[in-house]
Amino acid sequence: MIKVRNIRGFEKQLFNIIVRLKVLFYFIPEIRKISIKRFFVFLRRLLYFFSKLQENKFVKIGKYTRTDLYVSGFPSTAFYTACKKLMTFDEKLPAITVLISVTSACRFNCEYCYQKKDIGKDIAIEKIVDVVNRLQDMGIAFFNIEGGEPFLAFDRLKKVCEVIDKRSEVWVNSTGDGMTIERLRELKGLNLTAIMFSMHSPYPEELNRFMKSEKAWETMAKGIELCHQADIPIAINSCLPKEAFYNGDFERIMEQAKEFNASIIQLIKPKSAGGWIEKELEKLTQQDVLRIKEVVNKYNTHSKYKDYPSISAQMIEEDKERFGCTAGGTDRFYINAKGDVQPCEFLNISFGNIDVEDFNIIYKRMRECFKTPGECWLCERYSQDIFKIFTEKGLKTLPLTKELSKEIYLNWDRGKPTQLYAVMEKRKNRLTTKTQKL
Repeated sequence: MIKVRNIRGFEKQLFNIIVRLKVLFYFIPEIRKISIKRFFVFLRRLLYFFSKLQENKFVKIGKYTRTDLYVSGFPSTAFYTACKKLMTFDEKLPAITVLISVTSACRFNCEYCYQKKDIGKDIAIEKIVDVVNRLQDMGIAFFNIEGGEPFLAFDRLKKVCEVIDKRSEVWVNSTGDGMTIERLRELKGLNLTAIMFSMHSPYPEELNRFMKSEKAWETMAKGIELCHQADIPIAINSCLPKEAFYNGDFERIMEQAKEFNASIIQLIKPKSAGGWIEKELEKLTQQDVLRIKEVVNKYNTHSKYKDYPSISAQMIEEDKERFGCTAGGTDRFYINAKGDVQPCEFLNISFGNIDVEDFNIIYKRMRECFKTPGECWLCERYSQDIFKIFTEKGLKTLPLTKELSKEIYLNWDRGKPTQLYAVMEKRKNRLTTKTQKL
């Protein structure tokens, strides 16, 4: 079993200093390419970005330390790939994370699945491999590979992993179905960083009911044990209703995640997407939001919980004070098993399909639409508009086609610009103005 331990207190302060120094010396040669002034703007951007991560519980997994779920482990090559994002000045900052589905095959039937209506044939794996190659050259530092269940299409999963080198991390989402020790060892030799399992309830019978299988919990637990045998770190993602933060279920999830020796647990806010697209989920009150933030921060910062997994909560990560909505290639995006390029997995619209159109053209179209990062959670604001088109047109599949998706995004309101990116853009503009004056 790979060693996992949390970094806190004085050790965390020392770690912050070491990161700053190593980043400084690593990128000093870049001065010749971007000028001293731009280099200092780059460093200030990095400092500002890392200031947003300080409430996180840093976790050391093997020899690499993570400051956030989607920030590659330090001091890996992938970490420096992610840092280089902030060295972009003459165009929109690049994305560093992509979620890619290699297959829709799955033997479970989770009611909430955002792929529930993604009906269609899996695209030729060669098309996905080609895009993955391009994305790595474009600076993607974090490849999150999923299905369906990717281990049920292991040859497809393997082909994708084979073309990703150490410039990026590879995380695989799995239920454990189709997983074997031999397959895990094979992937470990192909740059696999970690496996993330879904655990949406601390109770086996409830998880089985949720995933519509009597073997769901058993399959997950067996998969976790296999990962430990192969020395592959594991993480947990959990989609919890708000009641879980009041009735003790969240605390039971944390206990179970600790027992499983999970490094990180990702908390996903229930979304009206896919299988739940027709649901108008109960909105969280301000009191609910404060409650969730309180318990997350308690587990991430208090010494009493120092041995529990680090928590990455979407609600906090996407808060306007942190990163806002990072979809659409701002920081991340999604490609489904059919080849649709989507802003994120919870926003059921498409900017095009790589089976019929060149990826670069599609990606440019999407990134132009997301040119200015915004605070609005589009997946929540526009889910019912998407569902309305879905029902009125008598559609059977999602996401909406490229043409129908325009009805959503051509006139949408993405909210105020996200503070983080607005500050970085402001610093770039100041530099440009000074350069023009000179």
